[in-house]
Amino acid sequence: MSLSVSSNAVRGTGGAGPFERVGDFVRQTVAIVGYEARKLSHDPSELLFRVVQPALWLVIFGGVFSTIHAIPTGSYSYLQFLTPGILAQSVLFIAIFYGIASIRERELGIITKFLVSPTPRFVLVGGRGLSASMRGLSQALIVVLLAIALGVQLNLTVLGLLGVVLAIVLGSALFSTLSMIIASIVKTQERFLGIGQLLTMPLFFASNAIYPLSIMPRWLQYFALANPLTYLVDALRILMLPNGTGLFPLYVDLAVLFFVTLGLILVESRLYPRMAQ
Repeated sequence: MSLSVSSNAVRGTGGAGPFERVGDFVRQTVAIVGYEARKLSHDPSELLFRVVQPALWLVIFGGVFSTIHAIPTGSYSYLQFLTPGILAQSVLFIAIFYGIASIRERELGIITKFLVSPTPRFVLVGGRGLSASMRGLSQALIVVLLAIALGVQLNLTVLGLLGVVLAIVLGSALFSTLSMIIASIVKTQERFLGIGQLLTMPLFFASNAIYPLSIMPRWLQYFALANPLTYLVDALRILMLPNGTGLFPLYVDLAVLFFVTLGLILVESRLYPRMAQ
């Protein structure tokens, strides 16, 4: 993949107009996303393996708790309530281990090539974060098809589906950028895997993915409200369920995801050169 841009773009933060700068930013970001897409296309079997986990959660966990009616889910069946949570969980589990790719690229010298290219670090990091959404979107298709096969009624309107795409893109970018920050600090796969496994379970269980916040202990509710996965689940429930309602308005959920992602990208833009050391 070539990350080079025109000579004006390389020199051009001074002479280029605002529209040219935006165009350069978009082209460079698309180049990064395209690079990641080609990596995924070379190993499509990865997508098949990712069917197993959401299937187990929806069929076994969802099936059991749907029969005992132990968790209050309002007007929705437990399987309906669970489906957006399992989609959010899938996005989290895929994205949180995205930093392993950065560690491997560091070992192969690819990170160094990225850093000596004219592409700004913010674009490098943001493009990598956005590219993780491709795996998240493929997972969304798997979860939706599984849910439909199980008889779950979903909101499949065009606006609802577009909103789901936006929420998944933001959620994938958020957790993959967090993953890259961890990779920039620890730099080895062994340490990264340990921290990644340490983070995923607390983030998942201290959210509203499989039960509502209302049945949590008070101290855990505070933790859940500081957990970005809660806002991803909340947005997906509003968008995916018929007449969906959430803890917060949809714009609040999306705004939290956007600004947390932006902050993480800025942090990783400062840390990214450490990957080459």
